[in-house]
Amino acid sequence: MLDFLPAPLKGALVILLILLNTLVFLPFLLLFAIIKLFVPMISVRKACTIVVNGIAWYWIGFNNTLMRTFHRVTWDVRGAQTLSRKHWYFVTCNHQSWADITAIQYVLNSKIPLLKFFLKKELFWVPLLGVAWWALDFPFMHRHTKEQLAKRPELKGKDIEATRAACEKFRYTPVTIFNFMEGTRFTPEKHQRQNSPYKNLLKPKAGGTAFVFGAMGDMIHTMLDVTIVYPKGRPGIWDYLCGRVDKIVIDIRTREVPAQFLGMDYEGDRELRASFQRWVSDIWAEKDALIEQIKTEI
Repeated sequence: MLDFLPAPLKGALVILLILLNTLVFLPFLLLFAIIKLFVPMISVRKACTIVVNGIAWYWIGFNNTLMRTFHRVTWDVRGAQTLSRKHWYFVTCNHQSWADITAIQYVLNSKIPLLKFFLKKELFWVPLLGVAWWALDFPFMHRHTKEQLAKRPELKGKDIEATRAACEKFRYTPVTIFNFMEGTRFTPEKHQRQNSPYKNLLKPKAGGTAFVFGAMGDMIHTMLDVTIVYPKGRPGIWDYLCGRVDKIVIDIRTREVPAQFLGMDYEGDRELRASFQRWVSDIWAEKDALIEQIKTEI
């Protein structure tokens, strides 16, 4: 344990080692990504997927080892006992800090399939990263704007169809899709500007989650509702890297998604849309109460 080092030095060393870790693993990931991109054989692409997922898993694992080496964090993790790497999940979480992702990866990396995010299809063209995301099977969204649909009604439903086709590869390979329902980090200013009905949360945006269940409802029907609480207040990512966070509470609630929301037409069915929004609001109200309860325990 090197937690005795000065906080700024720990932060600088952790960043340096993460960068070195990235420089070591990225060329191998890109190599297999390029092979996967240009060799259309299914067996080759499946093998490349296994390799790049393993590279990402080891990359995260090394970063987690850095956290254990340089920091002394007390982890209070609840509800992770029944998780499996052989199951399909949708994961959401309250969003307070850029440290949230690293904390979630620390807790879930070896317990569930690799976390993946829906990305806009334009991001595929980002140099190096685009092909890496594609190789890691990050789903690329095909979303049409309301203006486009108004001009070309025949496009309605095409985005869901395209995304479903893109996600077919997940039918036989367990996957975890991650999304912050709040869409942005919590701050008092944003909370006040939204006039949020929740004490500790911003209003959830149901559309993105509905899109996942609409496109992948026949594969993903279990949601992991993750709640993160930092007893000493919201840390910045620099505070986290410097080891200034001494305790993190992570509560994981496993929820089965109601059948009517799986494969749903969120945009086209007004009644179903209202029902889904109520379901999400109820979850958020329960999460808000849970955060208040955890605060009284610590």
